[in-house]
Amino acid sequence: MKLEDKKVLVFGSGKSGVGAADALIKVGAEPIIYEGNTKITAADVLDRIKGDYNPDIYIGDLPEEVIDSLDLVVMSPGVPLDIPLVQKFYEKKLPVWGELELAYRMGKGKVLAITGTNGKTTTTALLGEIMRAYEDSVFVVGNIGTPYTGASLFMKADTVTVAEVSSFQLETIDEFHPRVSAILNITEDHLNRHHTMEEYIRVKELITKNQTSKDVVVLNYEDEVLRAFGENMRPDGPRVVWFSSQHDLDQGICMHGKEIAYREGNNEYIVANTDQLKLLGRHNYENVMAAVAMAYNAGVPMESIHESICKFTAVEHRIEYVTEKNGVVYYNDSKGTNTDAAIKAIEAMNRPTLLIGGGYDKQADYHPWIEAFDGKVRYLVLIGQTREKIQKAAEECGFTDTILADNLEEAVKICAEKAQPGDAVLLSPACASWGQFDNYEQRGDKFKEFVHNL
Repeated sequence: MKLEDKKVLVFGSGKSGVGAADALIKVGAEPIIYEGNTKITAADVLDRIKGDYNPDIYIGDLPEEVIDSLDLVVMSPGVPLDIPLVQKFYEKKLPVWGELELAYRMGKGKVLAITGTNGKTTTTALLGEIMRAYEDSVFVVGNIGTPYTGASLFMKADTVTVAEVSSFQLETIDEFHPRVSAILNITEDHLNRHHTMEEYIRVKELITKNQTSKDVVVLNYEDEVLRAFGENMRPDGPRVVWFSSQHDLDQGICMHGKEIAYREGNNEYIVANTDQLKLLGRHNYENVMAAVAMAYNAGVPMESIHESICKFTAVEHRIEYVTEKNGVVYYNDSKGTNTDAAIKAIEAMNRPTLLIGGGYDKQADYHPWIEAFDGKVRYLVLIGQTREKIQKAAEECGFTDTILADNLEEAVKICAEKAQPGDAVLLSPACASWGQFDNYEQRGDKFKEFVHNL
């Protein structure tokens, strides 16, 4: 679809929605912005717009005649597709895209796309650094900071786009076609949006929908769902490259003691020794392996890959070292927004830990998280909507050293009082930040501020 002169409804006025509207105006389309939250005003939306244009803005209600005039709908990722208004768009046979599809249609060059329940941000950032060290034109886009739509208009034929892709974005793809894709893992998350685990898995696997036998998908051999998916890949689908942290693979990339080895045909490349890396924990070694496999299959030589991965440091808010006070080390893992991510953080801890958890309830089961404490957690300090629910789960697992706090600042103070030299204090909530904070970044920033103020 050529976008010039098309009337496009942008559903949602947040960062991605406004970014989509700004991009649409630049390609000659006519964006109309719709916002379902009636607490937001048209003036609020106009304040967010960067470009010099004044679109029609509808808050709360969307007139029927406006719907009938549309050529296309672009959804913000946070809006569910099963609400009545979106269903009406489908009934009227309107194309419904997300920001991912819109940006792909407007962009140029080669796309490397990463999805998975956990590890996306670290893997995307690392792959971005590898590609920047070797290619001239590289954009790193997605939840990692830069909206894909904002970058798409600056892309050239030789551009490489490294995209962090969520399940919400994959729901609305049509022609989106990465040259190399990766699914890092699939564990329970976002069931409040996708309703069933089967639907969540189906949407994640859509990243390969338009890939052909000339393309590559990198999959986690340790993930039973992904192993089944890869072993039953459709005949015209992408070539599967496995990564594994616990199996010695004949082909693909795996851990061999402390060495990361890439095996292809009869060749073996020792990519790096884990002692050379600045990242902590097995889950991060898996992120490294996925990024290495993607970069290598995108044409980057192993020598260049080795240099980049040895320089790379942890992403902000993902088991991020904050400071040491009175012999106690503080780590910010605010991006641990589900139980699987929070389990990875606990597994990476190498000292007795005082753990801060809790937040917005995404209907998760917290028992596996508690069971993963493995004697490392001295106290579990809980905040937010889920604090009583997690405390009950902890008691059912036989863990009774829980403390309820009213807010994050109080939780930090409690941990500082109870911590002993040699301990760690870890913010790894296993829950989303909504309700108390705008996003996980704000939660992590506040944690660091409270720690530094101790």
